Amino acid sequence: MPRKRPPYLLRETTRHGTVVWYVRKGNGPRIRIKGEYGSSDFTAAYTAAVNDELQPKSATVSAASLEWLIARYRETGGWLTLSAATRRQRENIFKGVIANVGKQPYQAMTKAVIVAGREKRAATPAQARNFLDAMRGLFRWSLEAGHVAVDPTAGVKNPARPKTDGFPVWTEDDVDRYEARWPIGTRQRVWLDVLLYTGLRRGDAVRSGRQHVSDGVITLKTEKSRYTVEVTIPILPVLAVTLAAGPCGDLAYICGERGQPLTKETFGNDFREACRSAKVQKSAHGVRKIGATRAANAGATVAELEAIFGWQGGAMASLYTRAADRRRLAKGAISKLDRNAG
Repeated sequence: MPRKRPPYLLRETTRHGTVVWYVRKGNGPRIRIKGEYGSSDFTAAYTAAVNDELQPKSATVSAASLEWLIARYRETGGWLTLSAATRRQRENIFKGVIANVGKQPYQAMTKAVIVAGREKRAATPAQARNFLDAMRGLFRWSLEAGHVAVDPTAGVKNPARPKTDGFPVWTEDDVDRYEARWPIGTRQRVWLDVLLYTGLRRGDAVRSGRQHVSDGVITLKTEKSRYTVEVTIPILPVLAVTLAAGPCGDLAYICGERGQPLTKETFGNDFREACRSAKVQKSAHGVRKIGATRAANAGATVAELEAIFGWQGGAMASLYTRAADRRRLAKGAISKLDRNAG
């Protein structure tokens, strides 16, 4: 039987025999979806359309304005080589910038203006860093292209990163509580098991689907900002059972209530609500950490962890293998504290 078409997706054939796809929600406008059906570009465009995240077409824009400069930057190879997740993040930054100062001349963007933008977001250091990263990318290209004589972001410092232990790691008790609240056959259980048994980051997990599977192995290019890595992940029997029970989407295993794919941000919010319902006060990233902990405790090497989780350089994987080695050494040596032993 043919697979059910995702919600709001319409298929038409032109008089020239070309198949075109549209998204239309209710009586809303039709939004053309480009790319090959089932491809990552098609999925990203469809997801953005159903989540109302496409940029509206703007009116005539002055060639001297910051909005015009941002539009030209979006056409460059430097922009297009950024990961889809990074582009979405920076699009959100640019959307706010355009709304506030988009009509102003880009030549008026001084270092003081950039610093003021950073300070405006100082209460949330991550947002301040994202703002600076987006504006640096824009003005470094502008300087190279000859649009500006000075990069106003040069010398502007990122806010200090707060000293934390990062995202809290899930415990086995957390997993048990979540599984008890969301049994197999619920989409919330699909969410957890895809994260737990693939080791994928949230942004990659929401993209993974049947089109990435061959001979029981998921092959996927990750969306890490600084580098792209292809990972190959065999589907474990426990995950296969969950996926078979579903519900899953047509273009992605992880889906919303109507079967539609979810953006990384929407999924993060929905997953957090599912966790709170299960009395788990943690996030999706912590699931990845317990997966790495499980693998290391089972004897996975640095190379094996990097193959699963898409890490490079050995540093991240070594954190988990060292912790696992310490546990094994302590377990084997604890009896030596007893002077009467042996």
